[in-house]
Amino acid sequence: MFRIRRIYDTTTGIDLKAVEQVQDILRAQFGGIGEEAIDRLPRELKNPLKYRFRSILFVADDTRGTVKGFALLQHAPDIAFCFLDFISVQKGGSGGGLGGVLYQHVRDEALLLDATGLFFECLPDDLKLVTSPDNLRQNQARLKFYERFGARPVAGTLYETPLEPGGSAPYLVYDPLKKERTLALVDARNIVRAILERKYGSSCPPGYIDMVVDSFRDDPVIIRPPRYVKKNQPPRLVPVLSIDRRIALVINDRHMIHHVHDRGYVESPVRIKSILDGIKDTGIFHEIPPRSYPERMLKTVHTADFVDYLRRVCTLIQSDESIYPYVFPIRNAARPPRELPLRAGYYCIDTFTPINRNAYIAAKRSVDCALTAADSLLQGYRLSYALVRPPGHHAERRAFGGFCYFNSAAIAAHYLSKYGKIAVLDIDYHHGNGTQEIFYRHSGVLTLSIHGHPQHAYPYFTGFADERGEGEGEGFNLNIPLSETITSDDYRSALGRALKRIISFNPAFLVLALGFDTSRGDPTGSWPLSPADFENNGYMIGSLRIPILVAQEGGYRIRSLPANARAFFIGLWEGAYARKIERVRALNGENGLNGA
Repeated sequence: MFRIRRIYDTTTGIDLKAVEQVQDILRAQFGGIGEEAIDRLPRELKNPLKYRFRSILFVADDTRGTVKGFALLQHAPDIAFCFLDFISVQKGGSGGGLGGVLYQHVRDEALLLDATGLFFECLPDDLKLVTSPDNLRQNQARLKFYERFGARPVAGTLYETPLEPGGSAPYLVYDPLKKERTLALVDARNIVRAILERKYGSSCPPGYIDMVVDSFRDDPVIIRPPRYVKKNQPPRLVPVLSIDRRIALVINDRHMIHHVHDRGYVESPVRIKSILDGIKDTGIFHEIPPRSYPERMLKTVHTADFVDYLRRVCTLIQSDESIYPYVFPIRNAARPPRELPLRAGYYCIDTFTPINRNAYIAAKRSVDCALTAADSLLQGYRLSYALVRPPGHHAERRAFGGFCYFNSAAIAAHYLSKYGKIAVLDIDYHHGNGTQEIFYRHSGVLTLSIHGHPQHAYPYFTGFADERGEGEGEGFNLNIPLSETITSDDYRSALGRALKRIISFNPAFLVLALGFDTSRGDPTGSWPLSPADFENNGYMIGSLRIPILVAQEGGYRIRSLPANARAFFIGLWEGAYARKIERVRALNGENGLNGA
């Protein structure tokens, strides 16, 4: 089984390896383009508009990262067309099957970009223009392959005129992408001029470009009739998993064992079911099983004594019992009680987060899910979602509270930080005090939180705007506390401010601590966000165009969880992949974002 994924840059090792393999294939199969053009590929991906095209690279690889084929698409947003620069399958690969999957993926991308059409060059199948019988057969096979998708050469123009006498030149092939679409003359002339100037400008003799452009005279442009393919003869495709436009979904398969039945305890197992009910039929997720990670991963952000305590105390509690902290070491903190259950207040920040027999197991599994989601980003996914409970963002280095035991988002952020700078954005209604405390003195992790003002919202003692970090971390913590009563526009403005800070920080990854307790009617919040607001907010975040790990935090109004979750992830997916231009412009203009 192969997978198709998009390479945005060379941030991660697997993407760097993929680009290097693509360059090797280019050297082996397209050596005539020159080493400079091959070496330029990473720069084209990093600075997409520098070369007057936005380069979009898709690779077909296996789970080991071995590239079997690729397609390099050039998008010209100023003229709204796409040009397929290269498409190739490794020799000895799957031939037309894998090539067909790659080409279909390119077509889908062009449709999402609302392109006028997909254009590319293909050597001619005319005996007058080809001298070698072997070359003629190869050219015929290629044109037959594309014809199955509805792509055929433009007819009646001088596009295939050689740059030099006695040389050769390709056909310009047009794929309308949609049935019955025609190519208007004015569009064709603008597109042809752009192709020739941007790809061959320095090589074209004087007057050549004008001659070719002026040879387009039919309106609409004439496309050659089908020559090889009968109607209803679909292309042959091979099975492939497209992870390019899927969200890796990792569900805590052990969350049910952590079920506190006490009255008023809103962090219940039904939360996960409700969220799944909302997202299961969207078609944008790919569920992957959680892996088990060693306990030492917990101790990358939590102190060893805290982790050891929580593991040990949970084993002492009866299966039907919950222990609530009720005495806290304001004085004599250096001498904790001998009995472990009595020591709960030594490691807790409130009186409503109990310890029970399964708290450690369920919380450890939440961390496993977050780390699995982090690894999925390193394996090529652009979006991943750790759907977990218990949540984690209130857990500090050596304290639990707010229904949280281990800080899954912080552990995942620390794990990813060896690959580059990390931003952690917390959009739960309550301040992410744990994440702030863990990274407060770090400059490589930017922490941001939009939350209810601590004057009225838990955890009350943190989350103020003047908490900016300490030491090396000064300036790398941004709190945006909001009033108890706000509007959707107020929230969107705050989110825009946070995203601008993320853009200026330029992280390699974003970890998003997602809470749905900002919803209208949530029992723990006071804000009015609706499904439409969640969709817009998700879209804004997705438009950052960086790998994003979403870790589930709060959200306790069971009735609204399905609609809010569905709306948010559709918005996030569209922002990251669909790129609806008018929507991007509207949101960016409203919030002053640049480059999203």
